[in-house]
Amino acid sequence: MALVLGYPIAIYAALAWFEPRVIAAALLAFLLLRWRGRAGSLVQGFSWTSRVIIVGMLLLCLAALLANDEVLVRLYPATVSAALLMVFALSLAYPPPLVERLARLQHPDLPAEAVPYTRTVTVIWCVFFALNAAVSAWTAAYASREVWAVYNGFLAYIAMGTLFGVEWLYRRWHFPHART
Repeated sequence: MALVLGYPIAIYAALAWFEPRVIAAALLAFLLLRWRGRAGSLVQGFSWTSRVIIVGMLLLCLAALLANDEVLVRLYPATVSAALLMVFALSLAYPPPLVERLARLQHPDLPAEAVPYTRTVTVIWCVFFALNAAVSAWTAAYASREVWAVYNGFLAYIAMGTLFGVEWLYRRWHFPHART
């Protein structure tokens, strides 16, 4: 997990010493080892979605390897956000929404008034992941390595944490019974 979170910083440092194809090969090996045997359980209830995500990530790494293209290596965080957008958006199309599924893990008897709220929060996360994927892709294609690393290795996580924190505070205020 630390490698996934630290990907932009690790890639920034590695690009100083290695060609993009070497980094892409290492990432491809990492993905194959990490996801081998776990592909079906990555996203419960979306087996075809998890396969699409895995194949997409592997194809991106393979393309970066073959093309020796730094931009393709740097597109990985944008691809992760796009994959998360796909998972959240599909849960809206095939209910219950992902946030409701997660909420029911802690509160199986989720109050009826919380269900529309979980749908709204799922939509908000969809917007976040769409914007994050767009900014991440832009930094990969047009920004310097430094700007790309700062955005994808720091600012995107700050934005995600802020959204999570604000939603958590609002939920505790709006649904006082959720505090327990």
